Amino acid sequence: MTTAHGEAGSTAHSVLLIGASRGLGLALATEFCRRGADVTATIRSHGAQALQDATRGAPGHLQIEHVDTTDDGQIRALADRLAGRTFDLLLINAGTTHDQSLTAATIPADEFARVMITNALAPLRLLDALDDVVAPDGTIAVMSSGQGSVAGNRGGGWELYRASKAALNQLMRSYAARQPHPDRTLLLLAPGWVRTDLGGEGASSSVDEAIPPLVDTVEAQRHRRGLQFLDRNGRPVPW
Repeated sequence: MTTAHGEAGSTAHSVLLIGASRGLGLALATEFCRRGADVTATIRSHGAQALQDATRGAPGHLQIEHVDTTDDGQIRALADRLAGRTFDLLLINAGTTHDQSLTAATIPADEFARVMITNALAPLRLLDALDDVVAPDGTIAVMSSGQGSVAGNRGGGWELYRASKAALNQLMRSYAARQPHPDRTLLLLAPGWVRTDLGGEGASSSVDEAIPPLVDTVEAQRHRRGLQFLDRNGRPVPW
């Protein structure tokens, strides 16, 4: 188990990280490699060089795969390529956002569909396709958001993004209910508002501030059965 932030040594020896070309995903791949894990990280098209540069010299091992998380054919092909392997941790990070000024009354239907498919449907399609490569007592973690908390929505804004993450949380609860491996750890993660392309320059935290405690939280929950919705410091987030 990890101790203080910045110390090497990972309890998750093999990690399958979906969505690692930039932002949180790139930082997660870097952190797991730095802790000595064997990381298989996926990108959609570009980003291989950034991953290789960021993890160069780390004690862990990096393998890069390609998948468009909204393409069922590519998801099946990835599952076929990984068949026979076993991962301690599957972490799905892929996601998107939208123009924050749009509301339910003004957002185009195709934009609504794009965000909901990417943020809510695609992660669950991935979970079902990749279920067999996760150890029966392994961890499955999906990147959600504090904005997906229905109880926590007191200020409004980002209406579709909030809705997509709330839908993701609900779908994850359904997945947990039908999960055939009762010893697995299931996590929905709220990393906080982080300065990335998605989070924007005005976000309150850097990736260097957010990612080490987030990885600590994932690893601290290993072998704790059932589904939890946690922030990066391991505190429960209201549903």
